Amino acid sequence: MQWIDMRSDTVTQPTPAMRAAMAQAAVGDDVYGDDPTVCELERQAAQKVGMADALFVPSGTMGNQLALFTHCQRGNEVIAADDCHIIWHEAGAAAVIAGVQMRTVDSVDGLMPPEAVASRIRIGDDIHFPKTGLICLENAHSGGRVLPLSYMQAIRAIARDHAIPVHLDGARVFNAAVSLGVDVREITAQVDSVMFCLSKGLAAPVGSILAGSSAFIAQARRKRKLLGGGMRQVGVLAAPGLLALNEMSQRLHEDHAHARYMAQQLAGLPGIELDLQTVDINLVWFTVPPTLSAERLMQALEQAGIKANPPEAGRMRLVTHWQIGREEIDRVVAVLRTVLAA
Repeated sequence: MQWIDMRSDTVTQPTPAMRAAMAQAAVGDDVYGDDPTVCELERQAAQKVGMADALFVPSGTMGNQLALFTHCQRGNEVIAADDCHIIWHEAGAAAVIAGVQMRTVDSVDGLMPPEAVASRIRIGDDIHFPKTGLICLENAHSGGRVLPLSYMQAIRAIARDHAIPVHLDGARVFNAAVSLGVDVREITAQVDSVMFCLSKGLAAPVGSILAGSSAFIAQARRKRKLLGGGMRQVGVLAAPGLLALNEMSQRLHEDHAHARYMAQQLAGLPGIELDLQTVDINLVWFTVPPTLSAERLMQALEQAGIKANPPEAGRMRLVTHWQIGREEIDRVVAVLRTVLAA
């Protein structure tokens, strides 16, 4: 059976061109710094996001945690949205690796009120208080919404006033740039460091990039080694990363268009609640009727050769990527229509 996998854009298979690039990649020992394909990926990645230097890391979580580990001193406090990926989905790593305290701000889709961020910054040298070491933003938010540039500029101004760096969890920052209709560097200009994933909508089989100043990346490289993230002949993974960076980033508008098409089709189904205005990128969230059996729904999808994550508290997410087009979407919608009508 040819499965349709809409659980996430992390499930993307490498393209045929990526597989060929992996087979032909020039390699060296990256811990020695002599893997030419990795060096080229890091050079181009830094240039792409307007930073001085970049580091290839195995995962987005490692990239984010290296940023905290590098920006902060142990015992610092990090300000972040209460619904961001670093808080929800990184296994409490900030406490274990960087030894920092997280101070969350109530937010909606990653939007922390700027005045709330400002009020949480520790002022002065009271020995009872931790020092604020970092502010974290996430764009696109892991729920699928995109933060406006004006909002990022407001947070940047607050951070600059207090000489606090800003890190961007930009796992899908290229999706955010497409949604905003801007060059990605307009987003990353508002932060001191950025992590972005090559292995989500950009379809590389593995890997992320952490980018920032040369001094920052030099320290992050040392800390990557400390965490066991020093890799050897990893050019075989950097090669598809180059294609992800330069080619797959240019077709994300197709995934967004497919997501909007799917949202429109789903919104027309009886009992489905879906706000079309919330579909900023390739993630489509909707609410299923409380009377719908999640078990029956998942069985019907599986029997039709469709992989999806089950609803949680009535909310369900479907994700488009390079292997999902209108034909696949129509099959998914047809199954949902049948189950809802039963």
